[in-house]
Amino acid sequence: MCGIYAAVNNTPVVNELIKGLDSLSYRGYDSAGVAVFSGNHIERRRAQGKLECLANVLYNSPIDGNVGIAHTRWATHGLPNELNAHPHMTSKVAVVHNGIIENYKALRDFLTDADYHFESETDSEVIPLLLTYFLDRGLTAEQALKSTIHKLDGSFALVAIFQQSPYELYAARQGSPLVIGQSKTGFSISSDDNALPENTEASCHLQDGDLARITQQQLTITNFYGDDIKRSLIARQTQADVTEKAGYEHFMHKEMHEQPKVFKRTLKHYLQAIEVQGETHLSLKPLTKLTNKISRLTVVACGTSYYAGMVAKYWIEEFAGVPVDLDIASEYRYRKMPMNMQSAALFISQSGETADTLAALQHAKQAGQTCISIVNVTNSTMANESDLVLPILAGREIGVASTKAFTAQLAALMAVTLTLAKSNGLLTHQDEDRMLTELFSLDSVMTAVLAQENEIKAISKSLVSSDNALFMGRGIAFPLALEGALKLKEISYIHAEAYPAGELKHGPIALVDESMPVVVVAPNNELFAKTLSNLREVASRGARIILVSDSQGIAQASDFIEHAITLPKATDLMVPVIYNLPMQLLAYYASVLKGNDVDQPRNLAKSVTVE
Repeated sequence: MCGIYAAVNNTPVVNELIKGLDSLSYRGYDSAGVAVFSGNHIERRRAQGKLECLANVLYNSPIDGNVGIAHTRWATHGLPNELNAHPHMTSKVAVVHNGIIENYKALRDFLTDADYHFESETDSEVIPLLLTYFLDRGLTAEQALKSTIHKLDGSFALVAIFQQSPYELYAARQGSPLVIGQSKTGFSISSDDNALPENTEASCHLQDGDLARITQQQLTITNFYGDDIKRSLIARQTQADVTEKAGYEHFMHKEMHEQPKVFKRTLKHYLQAIEVQGETHLSLKPLTKLTNKISRLTVVACGTSYYAGMVAKYWIEEFAGVPVDLDIASEYRYRKMPMNMQSAALFISQSGETADTLAALQHAKQAGQTCISIVNVTNSTMANESDLVLPILAGREIGVASTKAFTAQLAALMAVTLTLAKSNGLLTHQDEDRMLTELFSLDSVMTAVLAQENEIKAISKSLVSSDNALFMGRGIAFPLALEGALKLKEISYIHAEAYPAGELKHGPIALVDESMPVVVVAPNNELFAKTLSNLREVASRGARIILVSDSQGIAQASDFIEHAITLPKATDLMVPVIYNLPMQLLAYYASVLKGNDVDQPRNLAKSVTVE
């Protein structure tokens, strides 16, 4: 949430700052701003709204220099207006900040009593004013920053430029990500490795408790007490994923269509070919921390990643015989759950920086749990703190509503499921080869499902006029109903709720009338007959039913439904991957038809890095 970008170069930096903010715009887009050394003093430009608003301000009132900081904001304290936009500054210092200063009110009162004046409603503004307080008492820039940091409670990533140090950047991290990149022309700092410029040759991620002083030629890192810290700059690999839309109207649309390729790539990462009696078979690569006996597994995540974890609960209990506890990350630490040493904890996060999930991982680690993380960013904080890292290899996902990352998470969770099943003696070599061969060809089935998008677009029109929608499913289909409802809420702004199909009679059916669309996710498995009974119950109340099933299931329900999305017959392992695709397309086209900003839905940010 919110994006930081900064640079110190031997060339003017404003164009780089704007390009960096553009790459970070998925993290925040309520307002944006830059501050640079222009001449012999700090100049600032800010604007409410998306980045093009700031670009217009800079066009009409240009500034530039070789040292600068920039920020794109997602509002947490105060309205999304220009006064609350970053950078915040005084005549002596300018600061950009991500995170939450939990004791900001006490600091604000202290500074106000000391005759320092606030312009904004934000918690972040206490930082430059506190820095100025210490500068006014004769401290150097670095001393003032250390003194300020020791006064802050909460999480922060911050970058500052000081009037007294015109050729330096200072950065500090406690709980929010920052990465530093080096090129031949100088250094750049970003909230996200993907936003660093193409000419970046090496990079390093700051860790909690790091304070960096950066000039054009040198990077020095200490802890908050001044002790030297060694962080290696690692040669940066070429980015494989193109960040343009490639002819698609939205990044989300492009990312949905990347899913067959991403699924196969992720699954392939966990497979190997072995020779058995002269024949080549597919097998799982050993995952040491998983092949040790695990008596119980706790899965912890937020949002869409939580629903991927819910799918895994059904899989792991069915195929591997391991009981699974499922926790929302923001609740996990507060349950006072007893932990035993034969259990393990699995954490799922696309960014690897999700604040609640990271805090949950740290809590489990302190309790002695084996900690496994499924992440898209293998040099993230969660990855660095885990005993085992399972990458999803989804590539960069720019659309705020997760699509290909969810599918890649499912691929990694398939590997976890089958590894545990194999470790527990519940998966023979023959079954392993057969199942992996089927899964390895699933990308062609996914492509065929995505090819139905014109039909699904037509069906989505029936949702656009509604203020509310219900989703329902049983068994493995229930988390898919939850994810479908979340997608519709996220990008179309239609209020949607999902329920286990059998729960409708316990209250939610009171909402059903002729105006209510109900999306029924019903693979034709052993639970289909029960789901069909629930479908008839809502049909008798006049609901407009969209059924997602295979051709046989749709034939059985044809008298009761308004629309149908026909999918191929699938096993329980395949169902979540296949059945999620029409959920995404329904939400996408409902949003497009309503004229919404699909890639940057209101009030949402891609990475939730504050609790």
